[in-house]
Parts: sequence; C-alpha cells; structure tokens
Amino acid sequence: MRIILVTGLGGAGRTTVAAATALAEARAGRRVLLVSEDADPLLSGGGLRVLRPDPAADFRREFLALQARSGAALDLLGAAPFEDAELTELPGSRQFALLRALRDAADGEHDLAVVDLPPLPEALALLALPEQLRRYLRRLLPAERQAARALRPMLAQLAGVPMPAQWLYETTARWEAELAAAQAVVDAPTTRVRLVLEPGPAAVRALRTARLGLALQGLALDAVVANRLLPADSEDPWLAGLTAQQHRHLEELRTAAGIVHELPHLGRDPRGAEDLALLAPVPHAPLTPVPGREVEDRREEDGVLVWHIALPGAVKEELALVRRGDELLLTVGPFRRHLPLPSVLRRCTVTGAGLVDGDLRVRFTPDPGLWPRTP
Repeated sequence: MRIILVTGLGGAGRTTVAAATALAEARAGRRVLLVSEDADPLLSGGGLRVLRPDPAADFRREFLALQARSGAALDLLGAAPFEDAELTELPGSRQFALLRALRDAADGEHDLAVVDLPPLPEALALLALPEQLRRYLRRLLPAERQAARALRPMLAQLAGVPMPAQWLYETTARWEAELAAAQAVVDAPTTRVRLVLEPGPAAVRALRTARLGLALQGLALDAVVANRLLPADSEDPWLAGLTAQQHRHLEELRTAAGIVHELPHLGRDPRGAEDLALLAPVPHAPLTPVPGREVEDRREEDGVLVWHIALPGAVKEELALVRRGDELLLTVGPFRRHLPLPSVLRRCTVTGAGLVDGDLRVRFTPDPGLWPRTP
C-alpha cells in the first residue's frame, strides 16, 4: 500500500492538492483513503473514502480509558473522576489524533492513502514524534524493569517505597505498540511526501528545509507542486506584474527542485469534485529508492568504517554530532535525531565527520579486537 503525505507552507493549498490527488487516483480505478480534517465528506464514493480525524473525541476517548484503568489509584487518593461532557482537548491532541489516523490508514484495505498533514514545520515535528516518544518511554520504563514487575511486591517491602502499578506497565506497553505502528508507517518504503508551495520568496527556502528534515527521518519527496499559478497571458498590467514576479520565483524553484508540477489558479477557491478535477494531478510516479544510511567497510584503508547519511542542504556550521552509548545524536540546524548505531559500530569510536556532496560521512575506528587488521 502506498501512502502520500501532503504538506507545505501554510496557505499554499495543501488540503486542496491532497483532495485533488485522492480524487484523481480514485477515478483512475484505485481504492483511495483521504485523511484530512478539512476534506469535504461529500467527496466519498466511487473508490474514495474520506476519514476526518476528530482530536476532541479522540482525546476524550483516550483520557476516559486511562481514567478507567487507574480507577483504583484514584479512589485511594479520593479523586473525583471526570465525565465525558466536561472534557476538552489539550494542546497536542491534534497531533496524536493524526498519528492514530495514519496508523489506521495503513491497516485498511486500500491501494493508496493520501494524508493531509499540517504546515511544513509542524509536519516535520509530527513525523519525528513517534520515535522521540518511544525513546522517552524506553528511558523512563526500560524493558528490563518491566520484565521484573513480578518482583514488585518484594521490592516494595525492601525499599520501603511503593512500586509502579500494573496499569502503568500495561499503559506503557500499549503506547509503545501504538507509537511503533505509527513509526512503521513513516519508515515504510512505500511512504512518500508531497510538498505544496505557492511560488514566492519563501518557496525555495521551504524546499531546502523540507529536504533536510525529511532526509533526517529517512523519507523521500514524492513531488514538488507549485500551486495557484497565475495566467501568463493577461493584458492587465497589475496582474501581469504579479505573474512576472511569481514566475521568477517559479524558475528558482525549478532550479532547486529539478521537476516541479504546476497547478493553475482557478480564480476562486475550489468547490466540490468538479473544481478539484480541473486541477491537473501529479502523475502516479513509480517509487524511487529512499536515500538510506549504509556502513561501508573500509578495513583495507587503515581499519576505518564510514557511515553515509543523505542530508541535502545541510550546512557544516549547523552540524553537531555526539555519541551517546549505542546512539548517535545528530543535530542539523533546527532538527535533531537519535540514530541507533548498527551492532558493528557499537564497538567503534567516532573519529571524524564531514559533509561531502550533500552526504554526512561519519568515520568510525574499530575498537581493538573487533576483527584482525589486514596485514
């Protein structure tokens, strides 16, 4: 199953492009799921199904379920439980609802899921969220501590302090499973990101930010869409000036992106399926390999291993690399990711890093005894 994640600068029309893409794919005979808070439910039908995440309902459902599981502890504290009608969603509920919708979309019987993501900065943070939260859970409640929960009563007597309750471990395990499922969708080789931009001063900068942030997550751009292009044959001097300015930025975008798919301005906000059909969809492109991370064995060159990480647009001055146990903490500008090291690199020492042709190349020297050196 293919998944297309649609994002872009705020106001660039990403929701419209997501809906037009889903509609065109459905009319081509594919079974398509459109995930969007703002999509028109009337688009459903003819191979297209619309799923609208409801953050408020999702938050109430999860909160009440957690409250029910911890009922004994709340009774012990004398706390008054909340009722459904008095709960309102908290900040962050939208992101979690969208992650659950993304997980559910991958489990459905569809050929393609088109997901309308938030604007670019929020979308990049959202795609990094499952892995970050899983890492926090592993640090706060390690697997070995959970495995020892059968000894909790005895440990409580010896330590003189109460041990975490069973519901805490069960809740943690459930959260871990849900986050792992969402992370699997992000990491899937059939998941791609479509970037929607309106040609202007910020378009090229947004493209570079997207490429770098997505590369750090191991994701690839499916297409770059230039939306709301003004007609080039207008005789009105005012409109002609705006068009000339827009096309200058479009040329910059073509230079930076290579291939840009262009969509016209309809002269109005799109309304209904017929207007969406007027927007030329991006062709159904074949999947291309995602730039990965590979370790090159360079034992014949002074016993050094090199790890390549594709980071297009990375700037050396914004690059920081720190070894933390079995992880590599990589910071590039506003982005940060903890990269688990392959088993062979856990017995190596980081001896250098540099940027070569858009790739970060990290050099590792094997610890003594890892393998015999080549004579």
